[in-house]
Amino acid sequence: MIIVENKSLEGMSFIDLFAGLGGFRISLESLGAHCVYSNEWDKYAQEVYYNNFGDVPEGDITLVDENTIPDHDILCAGFPCQAFSISGKQRGFEDSRGTLFFDVARIVKCKKPKIVFMENVKNFASHDAGQTLEVVENTMKELGYSFSYKVLNAVDFGVPQKRERVYMVCFRNDIGIEKFKFPKAFELKKHVEDFLLSEKEIPEKYYVERPDIYMNGKEDNEYSAKSIRLGIVNKGGQGERIYSAKGIAVTLSAYGGGVFAKTGGYLVNGRYRRLLPRECARIMGYPDSYKISSNDNQAYKQFGNSVVIDVLQYIAKEIGSQYEGKINE
Repeated sequence: MIIVENKSLEGMSFIDLFAGLGGFRISLESLGAHCVYSNEWDKYAQEVYYNNFGDVPEGDITLVDENTIPDHDILCAGFPCQAFSISGKQRGFEDSRGTLFFDVARIVKCKKPKIVFMENVKNFASHDAGQTLEVVENTMKELGYSFSYKVLNAVDFGVPQKRERVYMVCFRNDIGIEKFKFPKAFELKKHVEDFLLSEKEIPEKYYVERPDIYMNGKEDNEYSAKSIRLGIVNKGGQGERIYSAKGIAVTLSAYGGGVFAKTGGYLVNGRYRRLLPRECARIMGYPDSYKISSNDNQAYKQFGNSVVIDVLQYIAKEIGSQYEGKINE
């Protein structure tokens, strides 16, 4: 998480849909905005959200009456990636029915926020030869919004993790911003080792000592803005690879097996282990003051599904700056 002195969203309100752990909320609040409504159906994520923000997100969004949602300036949604069934010719609002994006769209249609800020997995941009993204774009345009999107990698914004996501920013047409300018990438200054807990804070259960660990002989003495593979355990499948802490983290995952499941394995102080949930939190941009789940399996799943706060902050700063610049013209 970056320290933000820019309060470009001061006085603006937002809602947090598909809220998860509240990554959007932390990002926008750091820029001065305030949350007026949240929605998240997963009960374990709801509990963590409550522990950190003091309110329980409303449940199943498909059952929510959009008229009951408070008015807001910004709608935030990291909606799940569902395959759209592309059958109609319009490829707009009607074709989004049956997907969770439709729930975003019906709320936008009802509440008409100034800005819509969405996030999804990288493959969402190319799914079904681009037709899924086309439905989202056409739907937003049909509802009276501009539509800009870009795939950004967390490693290009100060976070040592390969995590590519598609970000979508839409302005209501009367605001007059037809094309949003996404933030520019910059050189990585930190690596995995800068985000690790001290050795004395690591319970023994996280270390792995097995006879079927095979190292590739590469010296662990160089820093890189890429992941550096040093070896494998077993057959080297996903969750069975060992990396250097002097490189970047592989993409944290909500699912997957292997002895280093969900985080990958790392050589740290001559021993092998996966990342702890608190280290995952740091590599997703969550501050150490953030209260994470006491259940490791839930924590790994939640961070694997989460958004990178730093990237959202840089985008949100641009949203605020470009909006402010336009209305002050």
